[in-house]
Amino acid sequence: MLLARTRLLVATLWAGSLWGIGYIAAPTLFATLTDRVLAGTIAGSLFNTQAWVSIACGVAMLLLLWATRPGTEGIFAGPAVNMAAKGRRTVMIIVVVMLACTLVSHFGLQPMMAALRAGAGPGGVMESAARNEFGILHGISSVIFLVQSLLAAWLVVRQ
Repeated sequence: MLLARTRLLVATLWAGSLWGIGYIAAPTLFATLTDRVLAGTIAGSLFNTQAWVSIACGVAMLLLLWATRPGTEGIFAGPAVNMAAKGRRTVMIIVVVMLACTLVSHFGLQPMMAALRAGAGPGGVMESAARNEFGILHGISSVIFLVQSLLAAWLVVRQ
């Protein structure tokens, strides 16, 4: 029971961090600050912190799922045990996909976007020749974030 409640707490923290940064804090920065380069820098810093929160929550969820594995599965187990095992596998898949989204975005896309920002100069990346490439990477990153956000809702509900 305690492990199940802890899983719910970690899942809620993970989902809340995604939603709070991605759908509240970052849009508010761009809506409030007149300097879009500064807004992007702050948002990038927030997403960096959020990525590490996601990694920590993902690892914690995997450890909690491992600690609560059922003892008996298979054709000789009762239907309730088999159902619990299937539910656990579903949650495990959600966690692994969410963690993969974070790793691809944080260690794959974000360094490429940071390099484009660094080479853009004082006007920012949207004023440079790398605008299209940055836009494509940002679009891919946004889709990954949306998928991760939807999976987070499913993860919370599955707890």
